[in-house]
Amino acid sequence: MKPINRCFIPVVALTSVLLLNGCSSDKASEPKNIDKPSSSTPEYETLSVLTNFDDVHLDLSAENANFKVIEGKDGNELDIEFLNTARFSGVHLDFETPQDWTKYNEYHVALDVENTGDESIQLFLSINSAGSELHRHIAIPTGERMTIFAPVDGVFWNIGSGFRENPKPWSTDELMFILIYGNYFMSNDSVTRISLNTRTNMANKHLRVDNIRLRKNQEYDETFLHDFVDEYGQNANVDFPTKIHSMEEFRSVHDKEIAALDKSKPLPDRSRFGGWKDGPKLDATGFFRAEKVEGKWWMVDPEGYLFFSHGIANVRLANMFTVTGMDFKDDSIRYRDPEELTPEDSIGAIDIPEAVLATRYLASDVRRNMFNWLPEHDDPLGNHYSYRRSFHGGPLPHGETYSFYRANLERKFGETTKNSFLKDWQEKTLTRMLDWGFTSMGNWVDPAFYPNEQVPYFANGWIIGDFKEIKTGNEIWHAMPDVFDPEFERRADLTIAQIAKEIEGSPWCVGVFVDNEKTWGYRTGPVERRYFLSVAAMGMDAAESPAKAAFSEHLIGKYKTIDTMNERWGTTIESLDALKKGVTFSEYNAALEADLSDMLLMLSNRYFKVVHDALEKVLPNHLYMGVRMATWGMPQETIEAATTYTDVLSFNVYDEGLQPFDWEFLREVDLPAVIGEFHVGAISDNGLTHPGLVFASDQSDRARKYRVYMDSVSGHDNFVGAHWFQYIDSPLTGRAFDGESYNVGFVNTADVPYPEMINMAKDFNTSLYPERFNRPLTVPLEVNETEKATTEAVPN
Repeated sequence: MKPINRCFIPVVALTSVLLLNGCSSDKASEPKNIDKPSSSTPEYETLSVLTNFDDVHLDLSAENANFKVIEGKDGNELDIEFLNTARFSGVHLDFETPQDWTKYNEYHVALDVENTGDESIQLFLSINSAGSELHRHIAIPTGERMTIFAPVDGVFWNIGSGFRENPKPWSTDELMFILIYGNYFMSNDSVTRISLNTRTNMANKHLRVDNIRLRKNQEYDETFLHDFVDEYGQNANVDFPTKIHSMEEFRSVHDKEIAALDKSKPLPDRSRFGGWKDGPKLDATGFFRAEKVEGKWWMVDPEGYLFFSHGIANVRLANMFTVTGMDFKDDSIRYRDPEELTPEDSIGAIDIPEAVLATRYLASDVRRNMFNWLPEHDDPLGNHYSYRRSFHGGPLPHGETYSFYRANLERKFGETTKNSFLKDWQEKTLTRMLDWGFTSMGNWVDPAFYPNEQVPYFANGWIIGDFKEIKTGNEIWHAMPDVFDPEFERRADLTIAQIAKEIEGSPWCVGVFVDNEKTWGYRTGPVERRYFLSVAAMGMDAAESPAKAAFSEHLIGKYKTIDTMNERWGTTIESLDALKKGVTFSEYNAALEADLSDMLLMLSNRYFKVVHDALEKVLPNHLYMGVRMATWGMPQETIEAATTYTDVLSFNVYDEGLQPFDWEFLREVDLPAVIGEFHVGAISDNGLTHPGLVFASDQSDRARKYRVYMDSVSGHDNFVGAHWFQYIDSPLTGRAFDGESYNVGFVNTADVPYPEMINMAKDFNTSLYPERFNRPLTVPLEVNETEKATTEAVPN
């Protein structure tokens, strides 16, 4: 082990290890003094000092980061430089012997930090115990020394609230790490590593760390989740700049915005369809298309003007319902028509029949107790109740829902005729889009917007149905359809025919997204990680799995005999019939890996061909925008298939920006691409409890990070657009589908815009076209693959 070096040492891929004194010794369990409070922060009992960088043993190493131990005000502390040269940059603290934290209860990890850079840091705390991992993140503002903490054990952790993060369980000024992903319920009996890391930095970040410790949780009232949602769906216990306190304030804020919007006009350099009227004019085809112009990819609007699609996705009300804790015993409300074309999370409000309503009962008191107001069903605002027959995740398998956002729209606009507030909302939303300078709306726009002739949009659909699937155990949202099943093709035709019926050939429809974030496999990592679809299919019976039948036919045609196949793969499969019945693998050589790759390519090609052909039959003039691959589900084989059949590649990328080395492959395929989703959130000034997948310190920092992201997209020669997810903040208590409770809106649940975001969007959009057109072409990178991390992003 190397001694401490007092200057920065570049460390890549765990190549440098420092020895510090004693974490696995008896000193690890000896508490230091009681933490002294500052302002409203209470005193804490320290259970164990994990390291204070003075006299505690552990192995300290870095991955794509620089670090040094320096002398601080109270002894040594760790000074870290997180680099922007790889997706992952972090410092790992490895215990010499595994730590058993189960001897404690009601505890959290705390550490003292100081952001010494000039930007906020989205810091991840990763805890590894017996192979399982927990990841929490936090936004640390610059220029302040503070204590931050991460709950690990206790009632707070296990209460099962059904949304992504609970409010702080006790009063404190300290910032709390927010859960992002991992094994939520780790045993913590064999903690081997703690990591402090960042992801996708667009600039180097600087942090000082000291005194990492376990502290006893403060005592707290286990009813801390009671009555914290007010009548407007806001946090009743927190005040913030955009909060509505009364109907008088509601009307005042609304009237002021309407007066400003009435004076608004579209940007003067925009064409009728949002293209660049002051730029080059190409052939007008009457529909949107993609074209490479002077070395850069662009979309071209129906009149022939260059077009960059910057807009907001999910401009709809379907996701704005939250679980109330009530359900109905009458099963008729849970009936599903097998020919339905709309998935559960995309269905809008549904009426609950009186007979069903009579069977209403309390299914979760935890959920019900969260609200200090919910209307009766016969209340004037009771029409904003709905129902979901299933949830992707949450406290209940199904149940009643309510939309505070819809109720607030009715409060704001009134209701002169049934649901007239919805029409008023649609008109105001279109005016906002133009006033804010957006050129389009993104995916998942309510079909009610399709007839509009003011703002271009993208149509969307899901292929759902009773077709066979390939289940792998790695599913994020849903199992992969068996695309070789004829039923999948039939359902694709029905879905896309419905889309065509809805858009009626409108030139205002830029293109069509079909499906979303499918679990194709990871781009990097071991064979089981990249090719789990192929591996799972090979374990199935060809008589029951069309995909396995197709793969078997392909392999038999290639190898002819089982002996030849076994020789190439290093396997001992008994016969070709045994191959068809199902086989598993314990090892993977190069030949087997190549065949698994071929199978994934076959599966991907079949998927994109089916969708492409269905679109070509009924929507030949509209762009096929692909499937919006997530960074955790975009293997090279699937990208290759997408390049064959889609007009524009699409990716959902929840990073701080597009790092050039991640996207060099676009130069090779030479196709346009669009970002289907990205966002940034904060929790310090809005009453919400979870920021989303990218964390900012406040609304100003959020706007700054939004701009950094958009500059990285518009600065790439292949990207022709980016869509922010989403228009409206998630409900405070989580959207019904999966509990997402994010600050990701341009407006809050009371429909009040965030001024920092609006002003930054206007600033970016005003100069978008001339800046992108006049920016020099970027120079191809020479990418060193060994410097790139293998960590993919996580689903939202």
